[in-house]
Amino acid sequence: MKSILPLFVLLASVIASAQVPQLKHVVVVVEENHSYSHVIGNPAMPYLNHLANTYGLAKDYYANTHPSIGNYFMLTTGKIVTNNDGYTGTVTGNNIVQQLLTAGKTWKVYAESLPYTGYIGGDRYPYVKHHNPFAYLSDVRNSSTEKSHIVSTTRLSTDLSNNALPNYAFIVPNILHDAHNCPYGGTCSDNQKLAAADSWLKSHIAPIISNPSFKASGVLVILFDESTTSDTAHGGGHVAAVVVSSQIKAGYKSTIFHQEQAVLKLACSALQLSSCPGAAATAAAPTELFK
Repeated sequence: MKSILPLFVLLASVIASAQVPQLKHVVVVVEENHSYSHVIGNPAMPYLNHLANTYGLAKDYYANTHPSIGNYFMLTTGKIVTNNDGYTGTVTGNNIVQQLLTAGKTWKVYAESLPYTGYIGGDRYPYVKHHNPFAYLSDVRNSSTEKSHIVSTTRLSTDLSNNALPNYAFIVPNILHDAHNCPYGGTCSDNQKLAAADSWLKSHIAPIISNPSFKASGVLVILFDESTTSDTAHGGGHVAAVVVSSQIKAGYKSTIFHQEQAVLKLACSALQLSSCPGAAATAAAPTELFK
């Protein structure tokens, strides 16, 4: 019987030689608290599944921890920082904003239901602070200029129309539209939560994907911050992560293990940042998804 070792060597070589292309825009969108199996293939989320089937899907993607806040910090600082969703401190040290500023790149947070531009205070239902990690970063909190880059999602359409999508954008749906809560309050089925999130994604994400500047040189990642609390695999459980770009292999399904730090590494690599914070410095970006 012929040895299959050469095949493994070839596969490893192909993966190792793949690279994240240099891009102009990185967009990250975070949904809430659902497992991979509840999302992928679920007819309640036709738009997200359309994107997963058309572009790229990370099938072996796991959140880092429970509850939410540690995963948001991993996406932006490369560290869990805290597992207390009620955390009120200031996060110092290396983070994505610091690296973007060093590289002369632009950034914005588009947060739905944000009380006002530059708001870094606590929860204002249906906006919740711990879904917006930038509101904790010292590089943002200590600068009126950087605080002004935290804006409402209502600004997104204007920026797209004006060809002003920043190099890095972090989009935060409120808890009525991120599959966390029922869309109109009260009680509802899980599929109703997911359907509301999917509808929100279609209305806000489709214009980004069709934007000429993004189409030419952009990548969008839509992921769930953590799985259900009963799923603690690799810390935060198995979740869906969809990657959209004209540079992605059409319909590609990756089976390589990744976690939140891989998304941070993807941003650093695509935007050619000189270094990447925390665990993202040594993490592998999902290069296998790219052409």
